[in-house]
Amino acid sequence: MPNNRMNKSIAGYHLLMILSVIDFETSALEDEIIQEYISYEFPFFVNLDKEMEKISNLKSDEWEKHFIKAMNDYYDDATEAERTNMIRIAIKLAIADGVISKEENYFLNLLID
Repeated sequence: MPNNRMNKSIAGYHLLMILSVIDFETSALEDEIIQEYISYEFPFFVNLDKEMEKISNLKSDEWEKHFIKAMNDYYDDATEAERTNMIRIAIKLAIADGVISKEENYFLNLLID
C-alpha cells in the first residue's frame, strides 16, 4: 500500500490552499500570503503543480476530510513553534479579505483545536 502521507511543508500548503477557497472567494492578499509561505518553506524551486492538481480535483464536500488529513500530517512533523506559526498564517489568510466566513471560522477552529 503506497504511503500517501504529506511532508510538513506540502501539508501546510494544502491547509492554506483549502482555507483560501473555503469561502469560494480568493483575493490578491490571500495569494500573497500563500506565496510568502511557499518562499519560506521552499527556499529552492519546487514544482507544486501536482499538489495544486490534487487540491483542485477535490469536491467541496471533500475539503474537510482532506484538510484534517493535511492538518494531521503537518502536526505530526511540526514543532510547537511551527504549529503556532501555521495558526498565525491561517488566521492572517482568513482575515485577508476583511471577513471571516463561518466556513473559514470552522476550519480555523479545526486547526486550533
